[in-house]
Amino acid sequence: MIAEQVRGILREIAGGNPLGENITLVAATKTRTADEINEAIAAGVTDVGENKVQEFTQKFDFVHGARRHFIGHLQTNKVKYLIGKTDLIQSLDRFELADELQKRAEKADWTADCLLEVNIGSELSKSGFSYDEAFAAYKKIGADYKNIRLRGLMAMLPLAGSEEEKAQLVKKMRELFDALRAEDGLCAHLSMGMSGDWRLCVAGGSNMIRLGTTLFGERHYPA
Repeated sequence: MIAEQVRGILREIAGGNPLGENITLVAATKTRTADEINEAIAAGVTDVGENKVQEFTQKFDFVHGARRHFIGHLQTNKVKYLIGKTDLIQSLDRFELADELQKRAEKADWTADCLLEVNIGSELSKSGFSYDEAFAAYKKIGADYKNIRLRGLMAMLPLAGSEEEKAQLVKKMRELFDALRAEDGLCAHLSMGMSGDWRLCVAGGSNMIRLGTTLFGERHYPA
């Protein structure tokens, strides 16, 4: 079932987004077993993302053949567990986290590839830089944090709101992404789109999507 779902999504995104960019599928693997993740990789998944540091470290040695992303909220006291093990940290959401990442990465002589997280819906329940401060924050981190390499933007659409309102938020994110990319050639990823809204995000110019239940089915949390 997992393999079938993966192949179906890969076929659907094979043509890229409307701007002609390839779309990266990141399998969101929260609560999934290493066997399930490896089945998805065997079916064609090239990138996997974990939301929690404990799960990331527990599964790290048992998952093979894919790039590793961290896609959840990252506490500063957990940064040390990701150093040297991530291909992309998608949730760089505050300067306090950038400070800790820089300190740990510099000590390890390692560069952390990251996406700047933007709270595009201005939701109190979500972290991330506000839309209005994101451009300046991106430039500051790129200039001042030598062991952090920003590669683009990440955002989550709010659950509430009409399709038209959500499409406008995607458009705003794409405009911000294009403005940053015009000044920084390393800015390559606009990570937007989860199981409930990924088609809308791709239609608006997202080139990286994070899918969990679409690939694996509903999550079953421990009692």
